[in-house]
Amino acid sequence: MTGCASVNMASKEESAKAKEFKQPSPGNAGVYIYRNSFIGKALKKDIWIDGKCVGESAPDVFFYTEVQGGETHKIDTESEFSPNTLELLLAAGKNYFIRQYIKMGVFVGGAGLESIPEAGKEGHRSP
Repeated sequence: MTGCASVNMASKEESAKAKEFKQPSPGNAGVYIYRNSFIGKALKKDIWIDGKCVGESAPDVFFYTEVQGGETHKIDTESEFSPNTLELLLAAGKNYFIRQYIKMGVFVGGAGLESIPEAGKEGHRSP
């Protein structure tokens, strides 16, 4: 994987709309990927879904995208020595919340991903 290009921040209106957590488009699943860890605040880590760059994360930033529902999708983030991957079967009509977290490494901080139940969703800035 190569690095992601920078992604423009969404307007306040677009960010507020995404935080309404509406149902995704028919046949799709909504994916929110966010980072809120205190550790490694200065680090930025790329995030990919199915090999496609979503963006470069930063503290208190989230990304929203829709993917085809009813399929397994691969979410990757860079780490110190290799990508960390989370594979999830995402049902159509549902929103999913993925938290990226920073972990200390030998030379630089790495990153990991975890799926969060919908009840654990949090509001963050949208790029």
